[in-house]
Amino acid sequence: MPKLLYAPASPYSAKIRMAAALHSLKLELQTVSTSDEPDALTSENPLGKIPTLICDDSFAVFDSRAIMQELDRLSGKKLFPRNAEKRREAERLEAAADGLCDALLTQVYERRMRPAEKVHGEWLDYQARKVTRMLDWLNENSGRVSKSPHGGHLALYAALGYADLRFPDLNWSRGRPKLKRLVARLETVFPEITQFRPA
Repeated sequence: MPKLLYAPASPYSAKIRMAAALHSLKLELQTVSTSDEPDALTSENPLGKIPTLICDDSFAVFDSRAIMQELDRLSGKKLFPRNAEKRREAERLEAAADGLCDALLTQVYERRMRPAEKVHGEWLDYQARKVTRMLDWLNENSGRVSKSPHGGHLALYAALGYADLRFPDLNWSRGRPKLKRLVARLETVFPEITQFRPA
């Protein structure tokens, strides 16, 4: 059984767990703390980043988008649309959601890793503007969910869950009705998705 090294608060890990659950792919789950630099993680991924997937043949896959492609193969090509144009849109949505996570995480780490007097306010504002622009873009470009979500939808749900966890005052749904409806639709067609929100 493939092993996933992850952290419950990680949005990148959340989308992997959602994808596995959606397509009944069994994973052995092992939580790790990246700040501890555990050997179980760094021996497989020298960057010490999560998620990291260790396949049955001991091949380690890192970077969440690469892991999503591995899960797509394991699912029999069910995680992303087979139609080339729709797949391109789904992969772009995943990249957009991951980019949103990057901008959010940058703000978290700026505050977490620096003394309060050295936190760079202009840098935080720069990242916050990225977040606002991307949320507005996602409101207009996230597409629809029919019978089953694809990998891009899962990445989006994970990113918005992370926003709720770390930035509750952001209130991403305010003024973004299409994004709010898409999230409601995801929870309707795949109700199990809520248990994988970053926490």
